[in-house]
Parts: sequence; structure tokens; C-alpha cells
Amino acid sequence: HQKKYYWCLCVCLCACRRGAISYDSSDQTALYIRMLGDVRVRSQVGFEPERRSSHPYLCIDFRTLHSDSTSASYDPERRVHRLLSFQRYLHSSRLLRGVPQQIPLHILDEDYTGQARCMLEKVGNWNFDIFLFDRLTNGNSLITLTFHLLNQYGLVELFQLDMVKLWRFLVMVQEDYHSDNPYHNAVHAADVTQAMYCYLREPMLAKSLTSKDILLGLLAAATHDLDHPGVNQPFLIKTDHYLATLYRNTSVLENHHWKSAVGLLRETGLFSHLPAEDRLNMERDLGSLILATDISRQNDYLSRFRLHLDQENLCMSTASHRHFVLQMALKCADICNPCRPWELSKQWSEKVTEEFFQQGDIEKKHKLEVSPLCDREMNTVGNIQIGFMTYVAEPLFAEWARFCDTRLSQTMLGHMGLNKASWGGLQQEPAPVSEEAEPSTAWESSIRTEEDLFSGIFFKCHLKTKI
Repeated sequence: HQKKYYWCLCVCLCACRRGAISYDSSDQTALYIRMLGDVRVRSQVGFEPERRSSHPYLCIDFRTLHSDSTSASYDPERRVHRLLSFQRYLHSSRLLRGVPQQIPLHILDEDYTGQARCMLEKVGNWNFDIFLFDRLTNGNSLITLTFHLLNQYGLVELFQLDMVKLWRFLVMVQEDYHSDNPYHNAVHAADVTQAMYCYLREPMLAKSLTSKDILLGLLAAATHDLDHPGVNQPFLIKTDHYLATLYRNTSVLENHHWKSAVGLLRETGLFSHLPAEDRLNMERDLGSLILATDISRQNDYLSRFRLHLDQENLCMSTASHRHFVLQMALKCADICNPCRPWELSKQWSEKVTEEFFQQGDIEKKHKLEVSPLCDREMNTVGNIQIGFMTYVAEPLFAEWARFCDTRLSQTMLGHMGLNKASWGGLQQEPAPVSEEAEPSTAWESSIRTEEDLFSGIFFKCHLKTKI
């Protein structure tokens, strides 16, 4: 009966969705996804998202960002259609053409299901191999993991969540991550969700957080990079992308991730049974968590966290303080790759660096200035990682260890130290790095002067990509 039930779920949820994009008229800075099909983004009062520019990149479809083909030609006179969720547009187009999707949501073979179930029994282990789990779940690690954790906490029953709506929501979330991105894809989201679960189990949090806090924490982790295009904020700004204008060049990607998540919540009606005020509060708090992952505001959050710890005035019985701790936990989960065991950390490092380099390749192809650390000829995985650990990860996790002085915190710091030494050992011959892009000085400069445009570009190139 259970197998039959899940089979019916998959059949129903993989049905083609077509419709239009709508927005909440009370929020003139947000576009909410209702449904996506072969339609263009609707215009807003005072804003035209489909505007054209003389810049050549605006004639590039996001769906071809990482394509190796150089033969594609673009008609400069053609009006380019812009979609909020490029991934779901592509998925919808495949279904309309009768082409099967790349990652089918079939019921798994019993052997693989059993192995995945065994892994879930140890989901709180910091050595959890999300790459293996993704293979065992046939590429559905984000759906399977998030669904399991929500069930494990009893949140489905507690909040009276409709099982079909929840499953549909998770399927759509996974669809909206771009599988072509080397790093910002559904596997990264699943990894962050698993790390968030580890932090939620820490004594300081476990004894204080409410069920609502836990629900928001898990949903924020699962959706924190939703519909990420694989390029950073400065790239969107300098190519005059409509998202940069929509969010006034401020936390562009994070705002988009949040609004995309809200769109899916509304489309699936996951919280439709809750009072309107409660729904809006959930959406607002979800946004507050996702916006905290904007690495350009790292110093603000870290300074505030450090001040609380120095003054010993964090009160976990206060809702605002619990929410702030959740923000810090999500920030840690988002950039925890250097704190994983070497075998896992190395894979993530290579993936995020490849995404940097792919952006650099695009910038070269279209004769744009190559963003710092995005030039594969001037940088190596090792020097980027060492700089990131030194100037970003170590300060954050040192303060987190002050807050949660547990075995897990010490384990993470230990792994980071070993990983940093391993990358140093692999740096046999330094790559020819220009003075302005040299990792150590650039990290330091970016953190000191993040309001400066150049350092902002540098900051986002490395920090927004969340190594």
C-alpha cells in the first residue's frame, strides 16, 4: 500500500503545469511565481523586466549559460523572454515536447531504497555523504532528506500539512534548482539542510527552539539558493539583468531565492490552511533567514554575534534571539564545506571553483572584465580555498564554537584546519596570480571595504558562491 501511495504521488506531481506569473500588488518589489509555462514575465507597474539593453549578455538565455556550444547566434532585434524560474521553464518545455525529464521521479529499486533508508538513520552524523545519498535516491536527495526530517520532527502532523501538497512543494523546489550548476544545485541545498539539522540538534538549540523555529530552519535551508542562475550578483549588475533592477542591486540573489520560495508555497498552498496573518509571518521569517545568507553582510552578523557572546546576553527564551541564532546557524550551514571531512570538502571545493571559472569563461567570451578569482588561468582551487577559510570561514566558526562549545564544533574546526593544511600541501607551484586578485589580500580587502564596488564584486564572486 505504501509503494502504491507514493507511486500515485509521483504520477500526480509530475503532471505538466502551465499558467502565468503573478505578483502580489501590495509588494512592488517582488514577483511571485504562480505557475510557469511557455509564458513571459508579466510587467509590473513602474517596472519592465523584459527591457533590452545594448549589452551583449542580455541576449543570452540563462538555460545556455554553461553550454559549451559557441555556434549559437542571437538575434539582437528579438525580444528576449525573461522567466523567474528558468529550470521549471525548461522542464515544462520538455514535457510539452514529449521528452522525458533528466531526473525521473521513479520509485527506487528496493536495494537502493534500503541503502538510502540506512543512511537516513545516521542523518545526524557530520560525516554524512550527501553525494552517495543523492545517487541512492536517484538524484532526489533534497526531496527525500527534507521530507524525512520534517516527518522525524513530527512537523507534518503538528502543523497539519497536507502530504500531497508537501510532496508537491518539495518536488517543485528540487526542480527549480539548476542541475547544470556545478555547485548551486539541489545537492548543495540537501547538504545545507543536513548541516542545519546537525546544528538544530546542538544542546543550546535543541532545548530552546520551538516547532515553528525548526520548521522555518529546515525550509530555509532547503530553499536558500532556489533558482540560482550559477553567476553572482556583480555579474547580474554589470550585465543590467532585470533581477538586479528589481531588487535595486541589494541582496539580489537572496531576495530572488526568498520570493521564489514564497511563490512555491503559494502555488502549492502548503500553508493555505493557516490563518492569513500566520502565513504572512511564516513567509516574512523565511525571508529573514534566507536574506541572512547574503555574504556581503557577513561582518554585520558576525559583529552582532560576537557582541552578544561578549556580553553573554543571548536569551534563547526570547523569540528575536532564537531567530538570530537560526540566522547564524543557516549562515554556518551554508558555508560549512571547509568543515567537512577532506573527501567531501575537496569535492565541494572543486565544484564551487568550477562554477567560478565557468562564469569567468562567459565573461571572456562576451568581452567582459573577468571577475576576481573567476579566471581559471590565474587561480587554483587551493589558493581560493585557503583564502576563503582564512578570512571568512574561520572567523565565523570560531564564534559559533564559542556559542556551542560541543564536540561537533571542535570537530568542524579540526576538519577545517586539516583541510587548509591539505590544500597548502597541494600548492606545489603557485599559479601566476595578479596583485589585485591575489586571494589573501583580496579576501582581507573585501571584508574591510565591502561597500566599495570592486571589493563587492570580489566579495560576491567568492562569498556568495558559498564555498
